[in-house]
Amino acid sequence: MSGTTVIHQSAHEPALTPGRAAREIGLRRAEFDLAVHLGRIRTVPDEGGGGRRRVARAEIERIRAQEGFPEAMRDSVRTVGTSEAAALMEVTAARFTRLARLGLLTPVTFYLNRYRAVVWLYLAEEARRFAADERNTALLTGRTPENLRRQLADGLDLRPRNWRSRRLGLLLHRADDPWARAAAVAALLDPDEVADVVRDPGERARLDRFRPVPRSHGAPGSPAALLAAGIETASDADEIDLLRADLAHAMDTARGRLPAPPTPPSPPAPRAVCAHTPAPVPRDHPRRLQALVGRLRRRGRRAGG
Repeated sequence: MSGTTVIHQSAHEPALTPGRAAREIGLRRAEFDLAVHLGRIRTVPDEGGGGRRRVARAEIERIRAQEGFPEAMRDSVRTVGTSEAAALMEVTAARFTRLARLGLLTPVTFYLNRYRAVVWLYLAEEARRFAADERNTALLTGRTPENLRRQLADGLDLRPRNWRSRRLGLLLHRADDPWARAAAVAALLDPDEVADVVRDPGERARLDRFRPVPRSHGAPGSPAALLAAGIETASDADEIDLLRADLAHAMDTARGRLPAPPTPPSPPAPRAVCAHTPAPVPRDHPRRLQALVGRLRRRGRRAGG
């Protein structure tokens, strides 16, 4: 019999909230969220609905049983900024920035500082791995090739696009439903682009229900939120075209699996009634008029008698 431990979870044992799971694993909440995003921690849908996720008790035990826990888990999600990443790779911050702008190192997340400047973060283990690869030695020590210097001089910066590509890959990896996969692609497109590809309002409503919840970067409509939305939304023409094609293909798959409910017909618009429009005549108008005339005649006879 092997030494592998099989963990059984009772069907009635409640899954843990993200906050509780982070404490039991020994991670800060930001580290936990990144581990989930990277697929290092598996989650399950919250039975209460609403798109929330929880962590099964069996998943907590699986992580605890890993070799090197908890240090190995913490190190796998450790993020570093430009200066610290450059120090890990033993290069200047300026050289590291050039490498990242060229797309040779991909950010894993970002935040906006108090000056609303974008601060890119990288996985420390990826920076170390890049520096350890002998194929990158010339990029770390030699002069940057002329063609790459020319691209940088023209303003090339692949960090936002590469981050979006990485995020989409992780979202697709976690999606367990064809509509969730389509929604992951739609999350990177401007709403007008989505509406142009997905014409049916009922289908767009279903996509919205599966749409990944974006990180908060300030109050909705604030300058910080608008800046973050610009980073999270495809901007290059070729990138937009690729995502539109991917969304169309994903929607074909989703429709084949589970069509969206038909859009209910719009209620008829109320008829405008003008001030001079005569009131509708009752259907029993002749009989009511005859009764009124009869009452007036009888009153006249009594008054005259």
